[in-house]
Amino acid sequence: MSYRTALSHVMTSVVGPGAERADADARFPRASVAALGRAGLLALTVSAELGGQGRGLEEAAEVVTEVSRVCPATGAVLRSHYAAVAVIEAHGIPWVRRRTAGGHHLSTLALGESAGPGAAPPPHSTATRAGDVVALRGRKCDVVAAGEADSYVWSTGPADGQDGLTLWLVPADAPGLFVPARPDGRGPRGSAASTVRADPVLIPACARLGPGAGGLDTVLGTVLPWLAALPAPEAVRPVGAEAP
Repeated sequence: MSYRTALSHVMTSVVGPGAERADADARFPRASVAALGRAGLLALTVSAELGGQGRGLEEAAEVVTEVSRVCPATGAVLRSHYAAVAVIEAHGIPWVRRRTAGGHHLSTLALGESAGPGAAPPPHSTATRAGDVVALRGRKCDVVAAGEADSYVWSTGPADGQDGLTLWLVPADAPGLFVPARPDGRGPRGSAASTVRADPVLIPACARLGPGAGGLDTVLGTVLPWLAALPAPEAVRPVGAEAP
């Protein structure tokens, strides 16, 4: 089955029927995300060698666009997931890629630290290493699928105290990870955009994504190009909307 055929089926059977509830009740579209996983669409950009679809940015943009027209919340979740998967594919841990390829893993980006206009900026997220364990501290804002994703691509300063940026893969069940009960971030209703805090979160040092101070290169060379090419749900014309 082609990814377009699979998408059409999921859109008709699950995403479309659940879109109104996601918007009206600000409810995370869990059924839609699960259906996309079963259809292989969460694994659209995972290497075919690991069981994914092996597709690229063009196909991901097509899927995000089509989903966002019907359900902006699900579209926002997919957009952040695909950008996170691009990082994981480039630098990630094989078992996470296999889980994603099997449709059982949703990831998201946890990079932003802006507190908004007029507010004092929060302290830069930090990483402190002791042996094979790293303690992450910080606060991330407007994280899509906060409290719903299985992992977060998280940014901090390097653990050795040098300048630069380091990326980590943080499991959602890591002790010390805190998400407010009510989403407080910007994003389509139902996308669970919220603040995520690490106070601290302990992860293994092997959870680092890429070189110790090379995170900025990954953000500029991978994350931002993917986010720029994947349409934000609010920029997509909803189904049935009249042309201006």
